[in-house]
Amino acid sequence: MTGQVRRAGVLGHPISHSLSPVLHRAAYRALGLDWEYDAYDVTEEQLPDFVRGLGTEWAGLSLTMPLKVAAMPLMDFIEPMAKLVGALNTVVVQHVGSTRQLIGANTDVHGIVAALREAGIEQAESAVVIGAGATATSTLAALGQLGCTAPVVAARSRARAGGLVRAASRMGVSPSLVPLGEPQADAALGERLSHADVVVSTIPASAGAALAPSLLDASGVLLDVVYDPPVTPLAAGWIKAGGTFVGGRRMLLHQASEQVRLITGQKGPIAAMDAALSQV
Repeated sequence: MTGQVRRAGVLGHPISHSLSPVLHRAAYRALGLDWEYDAYDVTEEQLPDFVRGLGTEWAGLSLTMPLKVAAMPLMDFIEPMAKLVGALNTVVVQHVGSTRQLIGANTDVHGIVAALREAGIEQAESAVVIGAGATATSTLAALGQLGCTAPVVAARSRARAGGLVRAASRMGVSPSLVPLGEPQADAALGERLSHADVVVSTIPASAGAALAPSLLDASGVLLDVVYDPPVTPLAAGWIKAGGTFVGGRRMLLHQASEQVRLITGQKGPIAAMDAALSQV
């Protein structure tokens, strides 16, 4: 591969909103790597063909929705955290001679823990997770690392939370499921949010907006993984109620830094990546 330009990229559908190119390109510049990093709109159905077409120039991939679970069976090896969570957001492409190996990893857990620690959370006794998808499952693993093994999970459908519940069992985490999306349920959830040490919202900004009116007071930390807009309606309500808000860009930054480490073998340059992110 001498003289060959290395490539990496982010895959998802839709993908135009992704800030991963900003972060990874800044990291490669800071590390002195003449690498390319682009965004590719890839659906679940298209993913196997895309992966099969990865040549020797490819070093790695970032994956966003809806590919975090769909990519699992395409890997040659899955790192323990990704296997535990049942979802991955990073693919390391290794070439040994004529053999290509795909390694799946999960850096979302790292990103969530690092973002919460920035806000002063070293331990969490109580927590509420809003949503029950792949990011919510990663959140359970992150909360377990912070000492909370019995969080509340607000889900629109118990049936669709099956993957999260199975993953929680593997982690030794025992979540309590409560309903989400009905006026009476959302009012009761607002009360739970107000008394939690940590709240992590993994749902779209428009869906989280319905919870904002029920926030009368808050003393804990809210991490909203949505980063567009930077301050969601739920976050605005949380701040107004007196709570501490951590934006999704902090999680994005830290998980991307860990991706850079895995894909390049060099420590992710957080300061350079953060500076690039602040310009967007």
